[in-house]
Amino acid sequence: MIRGRVEDCVNGAAVLCIGKCCIVVRPFYGLGTGVRGLGLGNVPKFFKEKSLRLAKPGAFSFNLAMPDWVEVVILGIIEGITEFLPISSTGHLLLAEQWLPRQSDLFNIVIQSGAVLAVLPLFPERWRQLLFRWSEPATRDYFLKILLAFGLTGAGGLILDKKGFKLPEALAPVAWAMLIGGVLFILVERWLRGKSLRQEVTWGVALAVGIGQLVAAIFPGTSRSGATILCALLLGLSRPAATEFSFIVGIPTMLAAGGLKIFKALHHPPPGALPERWGLLMLAALVAAAVSFVVVKWLLRYVQSHTFTVFGWYRVALGLVIFGLLLGGKAQNHATSRRGAVLVYDKMIWDNMMAKTAQ
Repeated sequence: MIRGRVEDCVNGAAVLCIGKCCIVVRPFYGLGTGVRGLGLGNVPKFFKEKSLRLAKPGAFSFNLAMPDWVEVVILGIIEGITEFLPISSTGHLLLAEQWLPRQSDLFNIVIQSGAVLAVLPLFPERWRQLLFRWSEPATRDYFLKILLAFGLTGAGGLILDKKGFKLPEALAPVAWAMLIGGVLFILVERWLRGKSLRQEVTWGVALAVGIGQLVAAIFPGTSRSGATILCALLLGLSRPAATEFSFIVGIPTMLAAGGLKIFKALHHPPPGALPERWGLLMLAALVAAAVSFVVVKWLLRYVQSHTFTVFGWYRVALGLVIFGLLLGGKAQNHATSRRGAVLVYDKMIWDNMMAKTAQ
Protein backbone atom coordinates (compact mmCIF):
# COMPACT_ATOMS: atom_id res chain seq x y z
CA MET A 1 0.00 0.00 0.00
CA ILE A 2 1.31 3.45 -0.97
CA ARG A 3 -0.07 6.46 0.85
CA GLY A 4 0.14 10.17 0.12
CA ARG A 5 -2.03 13.15 -0.61
CA VAL A 6 -3.95 14.02 -3.74
CA GLU A 7 -2.72 17.39 -5.02
CA ASP A 8 -4.76 17.61 -8.22
CA CYS A 9 -7.18 15.57 -10.28
CA VAL A 10 -7.25 15.96 -14.06
CA ASN A 11 -9.82 14.08 -16.16
CA GLY A 12 -9.78 11.13 -13.78
CA ALA A 13 -5.99 11.11 -13.26
CA ALA A 14 -4.70 11.94 -9.81
CA VAL A 15 -1.44 13.68 -8.96
CA LEU A 16 -0.08 12.06 -5.81
CA CYS A 17 2.72 13.99 -4.10
CA ILE A 18 5.00 12.22 -1.63
CA GLY A 19 7.86 14.31 -0.31
CA LYS A 20 9.71 15.87 -3.24
CA CYS A 21 8.19 13.61 -5.90
CA CYS A 22 4.93 13.75 -7.81
CA ILE A 23 3.34 10.61 -9.23
CA VAL A 24 0.66 10.61 -11.92
CA VAL A 25 -1.79 7.78 -11.35
CA ARG A 26 -5.11 6.74 -12.78
CA PRO A 27 -7.50 3.91 -11.88
CA PHE A 28 -7.75 0.78 -13.99
CA TYR A 29 -11.15 0.29 -15.55
CA GLY A 30 -12.95 -2.71 -14.12
CA LEU A 31 -10.10 -4.08 -11.99
CA GLY A 32 -10.50 -2.18 -8.79
CA THR A 33 -7.86 0.44 -8.06
CA GLY A 34 -4.57 0.39 -9.92
CA VAL A 35 -2.09 2.80 -11.44
CA ARG A 36 -1.08 3.77 -14.95
CA GLY A 37 1.31 6.47 -16.18
CA LEU A 38 -0.04 9.17 -18.45
CA GLY A 39 3.23 10.04 -20.18
CA LEU A 40 5.24 13.21 -19.57
CA GLY A 41 4.45 14.57 -23.03
CA ASN A 42 0.71 14.34 -22.39
CA VAL A 43 0.63 16.10 -19.04
CA PRO A 44 0.75 19.72 -20.29
CA LYS A 45 -2.04 18.94 -22.75
CA PHE A 46 -4.32 17.83 -19.92
CA PHE A 47 -3.66 20.99 -17.97
CA LYS A 48 -4.42 23.21 -20.97
CA GLU A 49 -7.85 21.67 -21.41
CA LYS A 50 -10.84 23.73 -20.37
CA SER A 51 -12.25 20.72 -18.55
CA LEU A 52 -9.50 20.90 -15.92
CA ARG A 53 -10.91 19.97 -12.55
CA LEU A 54 -9.01 20.36 -9.30
CA ALA A 55 -9.79 17.99 -6.48
CA LYS A 56 -9.58 19.07 -2.89
CA PRO A 57 -6.33 17.88 -1.32
CA GLY A 58 -6.97 14.81 0.76
CA ALA A 59 -5.77 11.41 1.80
CA PHE A 60 -5.15 8.99 -1.04
CA SER A 61 -4.05 5.37 -1.22
CA PHE A 62 -3.89 2.68 -3.88
CA ASN A 63 -2.91 -0.93 -4.39
CA LEU A 64 -0.99 -2.26 -7.37
CA ALA A 65 -3.44 -4.38 -9.35
CA MET A 66 -1.31 -7.51 -9.84
CA PRO A 67 2.33 -8.66 -10.00
CA ASP A 68 4.23 -7.90 -13.20
CA TRP A 69 4.76 -11.58 -14.00
CA VAL A 70 1.02 -12.21 -13.91
CA GLU A 71 0.42 -9.33 -16.31
CA VAL A 72 2.96 -10.57 -18.87
CA VAL A 73 1.65 -14.15 -18.60
CA ILE A 74 -1.86 -12.88 -19.40
CA LEU A 75 -0.51 -10.95 -22.40
CA GLY A 76 1.43 -14.03 -23.53
CA ILE A 77 -1.74 -16.14 -23.37
CA ILE A 78 -3.70 -13.53 -25.35
CA GLU A 79 -0.96 -13.37 -28.01
CA GLY A 80 -0.69 -17.15 -28.22
CA ILE A 81 -4.43 -17.63 -28.67
CA THR A 82 -5.03 -14.82 -31.15
CA GLU A 83 -1.90 -14.72 -33.34
CA PHE A 84 -3.05 -17.35 -35.82
CA LEU A 85 -6.78 -17.47 -35.18
CA PRO A 86 -8.63 -15.12 -37.59
CA ILE A 87 -9.60 -12.73 -34.79
CA SER A 88 -6.62 -10.28 -34.66
CA SER A 89 -3.90 -10.46 -32.03
CA THR A 90 -3.21 -6.72 -32.37
CA GLY A 91 -6.83 -5.86 -31.67
CA HIS A 92 -6.94 -8.08 -28.59
CA LEU A 93 -3.66 -6.69 -27.21
CA LEU A 94 -4.88 -3.11 -27.70
CA LEU A 95 -8.08 -4.03 -25.88
CA ALA A 96 -6.16 -5.75 -23.07
CA GLU A 97 -4.02 -2.65 -22.59
CA GLN A 98 -7.14 -0.82 -21.46
CA TRP A 99 -6.84 -2.77 -18.21
CA LEU A 100 -3.21 -3.88 -18.13
CA PRO A 101 -0.14 -1.61 -18.25
CA ARG A 102 0.88 -1.04 -21.84
CA GLN A 103 4.10 -2.77 -22.84
CA SER A 104 6.84 -1.56 -25.14
CA ASP A 105 6.72 -2.18 -28.89
CA LEU A 106 9.75 -4.45 -28.49
CA PHE A 107 7.83 -6.57 -25.96
CA ASN A 108 4.93 -7.07 -28.37
CA ILE A 109 7.26 -7.93 -31.25
CA VAL A 110 9.22 -10.52 -29.27
CA ILE A 111 6.16 -12.35 -27.94
CA GLN A 112 4.71 -12.38 -31.46
CA SER A 113 7.91 -13.94 -32.76
CA GLY A 114 7.70 -16.57 -30.02
CA ALA A 115 4.16 -17.44 -31.07
CA VAL A 116 5.24 -17.72 -34.72
CA LEU A 117 8.29 -19.92 -34.08
CA ALA A 118 6.21 -22.34 -32.03
CA VAL A 119 4.12 -23.44 -35.02
CA LEU A 120 7.08 -24.53 -37.17
CA PRO A 121 6.87 -28.18 -35.99
CA LEU A 122 3.20 -28.36 -37.03
CA PHE A 123 3.94 -28.55 -40.77
CA PRO A 124 6.51 -31.39 -41.02
CA GLU A 125 5.29 -32.73 -44.37
CA ARG A 126 5.43 -29.31 -46.01
CA TRP A 127 8.96 -28.64 -44.70
CA ARG A 128 10.15 -32.04 -45.89
CA GLN A 129 8.67 -31.33 -49.30
CA LEU A 130 10.39 -27.94 -49.57
CA LEU A 131 13.73 -29.26 -48.30
CA PHE A 132 14.08 -32.72 -49.85
CA ARG A 133 11.79 -32.80 -52.90
CA TRP A 134 13.03 -29.73 -54.68
CA SER A 135 13.31 -31.56 -57.99
CA GLU A 136 9.54 -31.95 -58.18
CA PRO A 137 7.72 -29.25 -60.19
CA ALA A 138 4.92 -29.06 -57.61
CA THR A 139 7.45 -28.22 -54.88
CA ARG A 140 9.09 -25.44 -56.87
CA ASP A 141 5.66 -24.10 -57.84
CA TYR A 142 4.49 -23.97 -54.20
CA PHE A 143 7.72 -22.29 -53.10
CA LEU A 144 7.47 -19.61 -55.80
CA LYS A 145 3.90 -18.85 -54.74
CA ILE A 146 5.07 -18.44 -51.14
CA LEU A 147 7.83 -16.17 -52.44
CA LEU A 148 5.32 -14.08 -54.41
CA ALA A 149 3.04 -13.50 -51.41
CA PHE A 150 5.99 -12.84 -49.10
CA GLY A 151 7.71 -10.52 -51.58
CA LEU A 152 4.56 -8.50 -52.21
CA THR A 153 3.99 -8.02 -48.49
CA GLY A 154 7.65 -7.24 -47.85
CA ALA A 155 7.84 -4.64 -50.61
CA GLY A 156 4.62 -2.99 -49.43
CA GLY A 157 5.80 -3.06 -45.83
CA LEU A 158 9.11 -1.38 -46.69
CA ILE A 159 7.25 1.37 -48.58
CA LEU A 160 4.97 1.94 -45.59
CA ASP A 161 8.00 2.04 -43.28
CA LYS A 162 9.78 4.58 -45.51
CA LYS A 163 6.66 6.74 -45.49
CA GLY A 164 6.71 6.66 -41.68
CA PHE A 165 3.42 4.77 -41.37
CA LYS A 166 2.44 3.88 -37.81
CA LEU A 167 -0.30 1.39 -37.02
CA PRO A 168 -3.21 3.29 -35.40
CA GLU A 169 -3.66 2.39 -31.75
CA ALA A 170 -7.22 3.59 -31.30
CA LEU A 171 -9.94 1.12 -30.39
CA ALA A 172 -12.63 2.46 -32.73
CA PRO A 173 -10.86 1.22 -35.91
CA VAL A 174 -10.34 -2.14 -34.20
CA ALA A 175 -14.06 -2.38 -33.48
CA TRP A 176 -14.93 -1.55 -37.10
CA ALA A 177 -12.41 -4.05 -38.46
CA MET A 178 -13.70 -6.75 -36.11
CA LEU A 179 -17.29 -6.10 -37.10
CA ILE A 180 -16.68 -5.89 -40.86
CA GLY A 181 -14.38 -8.92 -40.88
CA GLY A 182 -16.90 -10.93 -38.91
CA VAL A 183 -19.74 -10.10 -41.29
CA LEU A 184 -17.54 -11.01 -44.26
CA PHE A 185 -16.69 -14.41 -42.76
CA ILE A 186 -20.37 -15.17 -42.17
CA LEU A 187 -21.38 -14.07 -45.68
CA VAL A 188 -18.51 -15.89 -47.41
CA GLU A 189 -19.22 -19.13 -45.55
CA ARG A 190 -22.88 -18.94 -46.54
CA TRP A 191 -21.87 -18.30 -50.16
CA LEU A 192 -19.56 -21.33 -50.10
CA ARG A 193 -22.27 -23.77 -49.00
CA GLY A 194 -22.53 -26.65 -51.45
CA LYS A 195 -19.61 -25.43 -53.55
CA SER A 196 -16.69 -27.67 -54.47
CA LEU A 197 -13.39 -26.21 -53.27
CA ARG A 198 -9.96 -27.10 -54.66
CA GLN A 199 -6.77 -28.05 -52.83
CA GLU A 200 -4.26 -26.44 -55.20
CA VAL A 201 -2.94 -22.95 -54.43
CA THR A 202 -3.14 -20.83 -57.59
CA TRP A 203 -1.11 -17.75 -58.52
CA GLY A 204 -4.23 -15.69 -57.94
CA VAL A 205 -4.50 -17.01 -54.39
CA ALA A 206 -0.82 -16.22 -53.74
CA LEU A 207 -1.30 -12.67 -55.00
CA ALA A 208 -4.45 -12.19 -52.93
CA VAL A 209 -2.74 -13.51 -49.79
CA GLY A 210 0.09 -10.99 -50.23
CA ILE A 211 -2.43 -8.17 -50.60
CA GLY A 212 -4.41 -9.47 -47.60
CA GLN A 213 -1.32 -9.29 -45.42
CA LEU A 214 -0.77 -5.66 -46.42
CA VAL A 215 -4.38 -4.80 -45.61
CA ALA A 216 -3.97 -6.35 -42.15
CA ALA A 217 -0.75 -4.35 -41.64
CA ILE A 218 -2.59 -1.08 -42.29
CA PHE A 219 -5.88 -1.61 -40.44
CA PRO A 220 -5.64 -2.78 -36.79
CA GLY A 221 -8.15 -5.48 -35.92
CA THR A 222 -8.27 -6.89 -39.45
CA SER A 223 -6.22 -10.02 -38.57
CA ARG A 224 -3.48 -11.18 -40.91
CA SER A 225 -4.72 -14.75 -40.90
CA GLY A 226 -8.33 -13.61 -41.20
CA ALA A 227 -7.70 -11.42 -44.25
CA THR A 228 -5.57 -14.02 -46.05
CA ILE A 229 -7.90 -16.94 -45.34
CA LEU A 230 -10.89 -14.90 -46.53
CA CYS A 231 -9.09 -14.03 -49.78
CA ALA A 232 -8.18 -17.67 -50.38
CA LEU A 233 -11.73 -18.89 -49.67
CA LEU A 234 -13.21 -16.32 -52.05
CA LEU A 235 -10.92 -17.66 -54.79
CA GLY A 236 -12.13 -21.22 -54.22
CA LEU A 237 -9.38 -22.72 -52.05
CA SER A 238 -10.46 -25.29 -49.47
CA ARG A 239 -10.39 -24.34 -45.79
CA PRO A 240 -7.48 -26.65 -44.81
CA ALA A 241 -5.39 -25.55 -47.79
CA ALA A 242 -6.22 -21.89 -47.21
CA THR A 243 -5.31 -22.13 -43.53
CA GLU A 244 -2.02 -23.91 -44.23
CA PHE A 245 -0.94 -21.52 -46.99
CA SER A 246 -1.87 -18.50 -44.86
CA PHE A 247 0.24 -19.81 -41.97
CA ILE A 248 3.18 -20.92 -44.14
CA VAL A 249 3.36 -17.47 -45.77
CA GLY A 250 2.86 -15.76 -42.43
CA ILE A 251 5.85 -17.43 -40.77
CA PRO A 252 8.61 -15.78 -42.86
CA THR A 253 6.57 -12.58 -43.16
CA MET A 254 6.18 -12.06 -39.42
CA LEU A 255 9.68 -13.26 -38.55
CA ALA A 256 11.23 -10.90 -41.10
CA ALA A 257 9.14 -7.95 -39.94
CA GLY A 258 9.76 -8.85 -36.30
CA GLY A 259 13.51 -9.20 -36.83
CA LEU A 260 13.71 -5.76 -38.48
CA LYS A 261 11.68 -4.14 -35.72
CA ILE A 262 13.74 -5.82 -32.98
CA PHE A 263 16.95 -4.60 -34.64
CA LYS A 264 15.60 -1.04 -34.79
CA ALA A 265 14.29 -1.14 -31.23
CA LEU A 266 17.64 -2.32 -29.85
CA HIS A 267 19.88 -0.06 -31.95
CA HIS A 268 17.62 2.98 -32.21
CA PRO A 269 15.35 2.96 -29.14
CA PRO A 270 12.67 5.65 -29.03
CA PRO A 271 13.41 8.71 -26.87
CA GLY A 272 12.59 8.14 -23.24
CA ALA A 273 12.26 4.36 -23.63
CA LEU A 274 12.56 2.47 -20.36
CA PRO A 275 15.04 -0.40 -19.99
CA GLU A 276 13.50 -3.65 -21.16
CA ARG A 277 12.78 -6.27 -18.51
CA TRP A 278 14.19 -9.26 -20.37
CA GLY A 279 13.24 -11.86 -17.80
CA LEU A 280 9.56 -10.93 -17.98
CA LEU A 281 9.76 -10.59 -21.76
CA MET A 282 11.17 -14.10 -22.15
CA LEU A 283 8.49 -15.46 -19.82
CA ALA A 284 5.76 -13.87 -21.95
CA ALA A 285 7.38 -15.17 -25.17
CA LEU A 286 7.54 -18.73 -23.81
CA VAL A 287 3.90 -18.58 -22.71
CA ALA A 288 2.87 -17.20 -26.11
CA ALA A 289 4.82 -19.97 -27.88
CA ALA A 290 3.29 -22.77 -25.81
CA VAL A 291 -0.25 -21.48 -26.17
CA SER A 292 0.20 -20.78 -29.89
CA PHE A 293 1.40 -24.35 -30.53
CA VAL A 294 -1.69 -25.83 -28.85
CA VAL A 295 -4.13 -23.41 -30.53
CA VAL A 296 -2.76 -23.84 -34.06
CA LYS A 297 -2.64 -27.63 -33.68
CA TRP A 298 -6.30 -27.53 -32.68
CA LEU A 299 -7.25 -25.16 -35.52
CA LEU A 300 -5.60 -27.32 -38.20
CA ARG A 301 -7.80 -30.21 -37.07
CA TYR A 302 -10.88 -28.03 -36.64
CA VAL A 303 -10.92 -26.71 -40.22
CA GLN A 304 -10.88 -30.24 -41.61
CA SER A 305 -14.56 -30.56 -40.78
CA HIS A 306 -15.80 -27.10 -39.74
CA THR A 307 -16.31 -23.66 -41.26
CA PHE A 308 -15.05 -20.30 -40.03
CA THR A 309 -18.56 -19.09 -39.19
CA VAL A 310 -17.98 -19.28 -35.43
CA PHE A 311 -15.03 -16.91 -35.76
CA GLY A 312 -17.21 -14.55 -37.77
CA TRP A 313 -19.81 -14.39 -35.03
CA TYR A 314 -17.10 -13.96 -32.40
CA ARG A 315 -15.68 -10.99 -34.31
CA VAL A 316 -19.12 -9.40 -34.64
CA ALA A 317 -19.81 -9.85 -30.92
CA LEU A 318 -16.41 -8.46 -29.88
CA GLY A 319 -16.76 -5.50 -32.23
CA LEU A 320 -20.12 -4.63 -30.68
CA VAL A 321 -18.68 -5.05 -27.17
CA ILE A 322 -15.82 -2.64 -27.97
CA PHE A 323 -18.28 -0.08 -29.36
CA GLY A 324 -20.34 -0.49 -26.19
CA LEU A 325 -17.30 0.06 -23.96
CA LEU A 326 -16.32 3.17 -25.91
CA LEU A 327 -19.83 4.65 -25.84
CA GLY A 328 -20.21 3.82 -22.16
CA GLY A 329 -16.90 5.40 -21.24
CA LYS A 330 -15.51 2.10 -19.97
CA ALA A 331 -12.63 2.14 -22.43
CA GLN A 332 -10.46 4.83 -23.97
CA ASN A 333 -10.24 5.17 -27.74
CA HIS A 334 -6.58 6.15 -27.62
CA ALA A 335 -3.92 4.46 -25.53
CA THR A 336 -2.44 6.93 -23.06
CA SER A 337 -0.20 4.83 -20.88
CA ARG A 338 3.21 3.26 -21.29
CA ARG A 339 4.90 0.40 -19.51
CA GLY A 340 5.49 0.91 -15.81
CA ALA A 341 3.14 1.24 -12.90
CA VAL A 342 3.58 4.98 -12.40
CA LEU A 343 5.53 7.91 -13.78
CA VAL A 344 7.41 9.92 -11.16
CA TYR A 345 8.31 13.57 -11.68
CA ASP A 346 10.51 15.84 -9.60
CA LYS A 347 8.22 18.16 -7.66
CA MET A 348 10.08 21.26 -8.85
CA ILE A 349 9.44 20.25 -12.49
CA TRP A 350 5.79 19.62 -11.68
CA ASP A 351 5.41 22.99 -9.96
CA ASN A 352 6.99 24.75 -12.96
CA MET A 353 4.56 22.98 -15.29
CA MET A 354 1.64 24.05 -13.13
CA ALA A 355 2.86 27.64 -13.05
CA LYS A 356 3.13 27.77 -16.86
CA THR A 357 -0.36 26.38 -17.37
CA ALA A 358 -1.79 28.94 -14.94
CA GLN A 359 -0.39 31.85 -16.97
